[in-house]
Amino acid sequence: MQERAKATRRSLLEAAAQLFAEQGYAATSVNDISARSGRTSGAVYFHYTGKEGIAVAVVEDRFATWSQLAARYGDETVPPLERLVALSYEIAHALARDPVTRAGARLWAERTVIKAPVPDPFALWTAAATRLLAQARLAGQLNERVRPARTARALVRAFFGLCTLTEALEGTTVLDDRLTDWWHLTLPSLRPQPSRGNLPAGR
Repeated sequence: MQERAKATRRSLLEAAAQLFAEQGYAATSVNDISARSGRTSGAVYFHYTGKEGIAVAVVEDRFATWSQLAARYGDETVPPLERLVALSYEIAHALARDPVTRAGARLWAERTVIKAPVPDPFALWTAAATRLLAQARLAGQLNERVRPARTARALVRAFFGLCTLTEALEGTTVLDDRLTDWWHLTLPSLRPQPSRGNLPAGR
């Protein structure tokens, strides 16, 4: 794709993401997107085949793929559980601050009004968390009772609910604090438990 076409696609996507994040899918029109981007309505239809196409592209760009986090996820010099925690903070920051990521999350929540299949990001997140938990088990850093796939599914859903409710009830400025509270509760159940022989004697 020529550089000019790439620049047009990018400007349309970013303008649409800003509008979707601010006012939602239903309240955003193709004319709104063209006005915000400084491009014509025809450019939207040419590059994205309409509002549905650009909405799906916004979800795929950040929210459903998290390609920008691949380097952190694959850094095997860092213990798996530490990578899992670090990734959660980066994703939370993206959900709070990055317009394209925020738009992707809102569009997924509004997927029933979009006349196109919207990618499900949770399968990818869950698979990534499952692999990290499995690596932790191989390294002897996971509680033997923890089942990676089942636990990953629960963690991803709890994490997303935490981010959504925290923003709705308190705003994004306290998100790091709430996520830290959550990990303080969650991590002890993931880590290996001391053997009964090493437990302190009861009183």
